[in-house]
Amino acid sequence: MPLLELHFATTRLGQQYFGPFNLSIAAGERVAILGPSGAGKTTLLKLMARECRPHAGRVTFGGRPLEQWPLMELALRRAVLPQASNVAFGLQAELVIGLGRVARLFDPQLHHIVQQAAALAHASHLLGRRMDSMSGGEQARVQLARIFAQLWDVEDGLVLVDEPLAALDPGLQFELLDSIANFCRARGHAVVAILHDINHALLGFERLLLVRSGQLVGDIASDADAVPKLAALYGIALTTATNSAGDVCVVPAKTPAKMPAKKTRAAHSAYLSRGHY
Repeated sequence: MPLLELHFATTRLGQQYFGPFNLSIAAGERVAILGPSGAGKTTLLKLMARECRPHAGRVTFGGRPLEQWPLMELALRRAVLPQASNVAFGLQAELVIGLGRVARLFDPQLHHIVQQAAALAHASHLLGRRMDSMSGGEQARVQLARIFAQLWDVEDGLVLVDEPLAALDPGLQFELLDSIANFCRARGHAVVAILHDINHALLGFERLLLVRSGQLVGDIASDADAVPKLAALYGIALTTATNSAGDVCVVPAKTPAKMPAKKTRAAHSAYLSRGHY
């Protein structure tokens, strides 16, 4: 049974329709959502997270309609990191991380899990600091630690993240990609992530969902065969390379503009004869 399934799920924002989306996610899968800005990636993730309800079709989680899950029960199996996770008050980092555990009425391991989740998110040095004193990248690490804490002691859960690496430097991006992968692999969690970096998707995920104009236009393996479809998705040229580990990487380039055809000698002579100098 799929962990998460969308069956002809369709929704509408204003006058724009999104879907129908037909896809399933298995426990333990690592799936990246890619597409141009405004393509509907976040809307698709919100359908998966129950933040946006389908106008038609259905979304099921663990074999049950998603809307039938009690929120407290759902919070024990599904964690969501939205694109913006602003904290209204100057809470300390450990309190924000601990918010991932609020669905548990009795949580004797809270302190220990907060500490370990912070370490996995490279945020241990931020414990004791207020969120409003941190940079965007530091806040992102604390919020990721909150997601880790939420699903720390369960199995076969679902992690949904929207641009989790956007505010981070390149080195930390790769480290946190590894942290997410290791966290989910150890517990059998599926992870679905919206990404803008094609190389992160190719290197860190096994499956790609391609979204354009509110439609799912591709559901493909993350390998070298995906490169032409990614180039078409973004309308760019992609040059492939292989790193020392044998992984396929891409270098994006602007598609060359078409050059006007050269004038023939006869046309050029006629042009000059008309007094154009």
